[in-house]
Amino acid sequence: TGAPLCDPTRWVANAVPFLIKSPSQFRTAGPLPLESAAYAAEFDEVKAIGSINSATRTAAQSHAAAFWNTNPAAQYNAMARRFVAQLSLDVSDSARLFAMLDLSAADALINTWNDKYHYNFWRPITAIRKAATDGNPTTTADTGWTPMFDPSLPAAIGGAGPALITPPYPDHVSGATAYASASMNAFAAFFGTDAMTFFATSSRFPGEQRTFHRFSDVTNEILEARIWAGIHFRTADVQAAELGLEVARYIHTHHFAAAH
Repeated sequence: TGAPLCDPTRWVANAVPFLIKSPSQFRTAGPLPLESAAYAAEFDEVKAIGSINSATRTAAQSHAAAFWNTNPAAQYNAMARRFVAQLSLDVSDSARLFAMLDLSAADALINTWNDKYHYNFWRPITAIRKAATDGNPTTTADTGWTPMFDPSLPAAIGGAGPALITPPYPDHVSGATAYASASMNAFAAFFGTDAMTFFATSSRFPGEQRTFHRFSDVTNEILEARIWAGIHFRTADVQAAELGLEVARYIHTHHFAAAH
């Protein structure tokens, strides 16, 4: 009790990837400079919309933020199983679909964790509370600022499962967004189109089905959801989406395109 939360998966940063060349092959451009106007703008954005008592975040945005805080491996593989059943994919195509999906996601996460500990950038909860130390005269500290993802969030908003918290590892880049981007781009590469009608489920809201008409819509919503949750700066999500795309594109081009 009282022990600090630690990243249980830090070793992933130096894991040997499955299909990309190295854990840092798709190194992102990195966080914005603390003294920049662009950083201050992102700081103010998450400070306002990501606060637990935000006056600008809508109920729908709060719900989406909580909905997507579920196990992505289970979530996206369930989507794949539904595609296999609905489209009557044979064994060969089914195997290819799952391989593209899960190998893209795994390598994207390895590259993501390598980025996290390369940049070691602070999360909004720390940045906002300690803004007096960032060297930017246009950011204003709020030592009591609390993100939406906090154990005090009512269960009616946060849904079932463990308390929602700021993850105990660096901000940049976003693991959830990179995972989603790699997975959704793998789906799009397999089917040859971004346009597909499907639904997603979440362990936090059993029985709920959220319908989408493009794979990219999932990535785009998760990108925003992590900001609404108060746990990421926008740059961490935008660059994560690009990282996931690059990983999925590389894996499809170099390992699956000829066989599809």
